[in-house]
Amino acid sequence: MSSVHPKFKVRKKKLGSYPYVSVVLSVTLALFVIGVFGLLMIYSKELERVVRDNVKIQVYLKSHISESLKREIEKSLATRYFLPKDSTVKSIQFISKEEAAKQFIKETGEDFQKFLGENPLRDAFLVNVSPLYHDKKSMAKIRQEVEKINGVFQVYYVENLIDSINENVTKIGLLLLGLSSLLLITVVLLINNTLRLALFSQRFLIRSMQLVGAKRWFIQWPFLMRACLHGLLAGLLASGLLIAVI
Repeated sequence: MSSVHPKFKVRKKKLGSYPYVSVVLSVTLALFVIGVFGLLMIYSKELERVVRDNVKIQVYLKSHISESLKREIEKSLATRYFLPKDSTVKSIQFISKEEAAKQFIKETGEDFQKFLGENPLRDAFLVNVSPLYHDKKSMAKIRQEVEKINGVFQVYYVENLIDSINENVTKIGLLLLGLSSLLLITVVLLINNTLRLALFSQRFLIRSMQLVGAKRWFIQWPFLMRACLHGLLAGLLASGLLIAVI
């Protein structure tokens, strides 16, 4: 009888073989995913800071007031408690009615001064408000205080914008917190299962070492060192991917 040779050879694993590549890739992907989510949280905070830095009140001045009175109004505003202490942008900005008219004409393409015969706009100060006072009650109090300054005609701000910012920031914060908790648990379980499967592939080697009388620490030490090296390599690879994404 002729012997039948198998078409495919089954590759036998050596005793003690370890799935290095799959472990490193699995841990790298897990760290990369949680790193990407961390970047999203950082950028969401940065976006919130940018939005809050642009919350301003518009302080309109009375018509035909002197330049000295304008400077006094600006000095008075500069000493107010509601100004940001560490803002990266200028807290008080003066906009003359001529500048406001040019900006309006540029944005709308309509020169209202031609058919009105004059510029009805007013000089104004744009004043940044600290995020500590971005609530309805504090903003109303600020408006009342500023309108009492001599030479101030009116203080205006978009009330619905403040409420919308606070509401959306709270919702986004809760959503990100829930997703980050879920993602962290998932990543921990993924890494844990990956390492458990890797150790399971070493069960015969571990059993052989136990049978010859190897101590517990003697068996554990190589696996711990290997896990540290794989974690370091996976961390470097994940960091490189995050840098590429940024």
